[in-house]
Amino acid sequence: MSDVTANRKRRRRPEISPFQWLTLALVAAFIIVPFYTTVLGGFKSIGELRTNPFGLPASWDPANFTGIIFGTALFRSLWNSLIIALSTVALSVLIASMAAFALAHIRFFGSKFLMSFFMLGLLFPASTAILPLFIKLRDLGLLDSHLGIIIAQVAFSLAFSIVLFHSFFKRLPHELIDAARMDNCGYLKIYWYITLPLSLPIIATVGVFAFVGSWNSFLLPLIVLNTDTNYTWPLGIMQFQGQYGSDWPKILAYLTLTIIPAVGFFLLAQRYIISGLTGGAVKG
Repeated sequence: MSDVTANRKRRRRPEISPFQWLTLALVAAFIIVPFYTTVLGGFKSIGELRTNPFGLPASWDPANFTGIIFGTALFRSLWNSLIIALSTVALSVLIASMAAFALAHIRFFGSKFLMSFFMLGLLFPASTAILPLFIKLRDLGLLDSHLGIIIAQVAFSLAFSIVLFHSFFKRLPHELIDAARMDNCGYLKIYWYITLPLSLPIIATVGVFAFVGSWNSFLLPLIVLNTDTNYTWPLGIMQFQGQYGSDWPKILAYLTLTIIPAVGFFLLAQRYIISGLTGGAVKG
């Protein structure tokens, strides 16, 4: 019992200094205050929002929310964003995990160069490739289509996703891979039946990054999409703001409704995110 108590004392979380508490409180305030103001602003009138932007509404009027839900193309744009985001997540996880597995566990000429090449891709912002991407999508006939956005977003997310997967896979016990190879298990079976089941934390981490990046993407859909029925929610709110430019409570209500799916996805996967990010730093 004394050994257990001693181990618990050794594993006790380090104390946080007042300066660290202050830093965390400031960061939290920068995140919480805009979200708090956005949600409450959707229940206010235009006059009340101007006189009382941060306080509670005098009367909680859901008319802005119900008007948007039943009177706009909100759900169509949300559905378009959801299809694009989930497709991006599925393809990013599948392609990046397979590439990272090969780079981590299969020895072949040029593997280190390829890994360095993928890491080099993290240095270039996606905006630098917009013009050549537009030309290529036009040549392939993928303009004004969700498939064109999905392919581009998967391509942009691969470098970061492969680096995360590779770091995680390198820390998995090599004894499992060696034992499977001794039993004449092929690399595809090792990847599917051994590596992936052990990689749920990093899969969730990569999935959240890919989902949020796709969900909040504005520039790429703006360049690719031309038809209102194909618009994602960022383009939908741009169109909505053009119609209700002075009605900020309606705009804030629209923003609140579009935030909910991303927050829900994050809450479902948050238990895996930290373990996925730190899994590559701890010898498994």
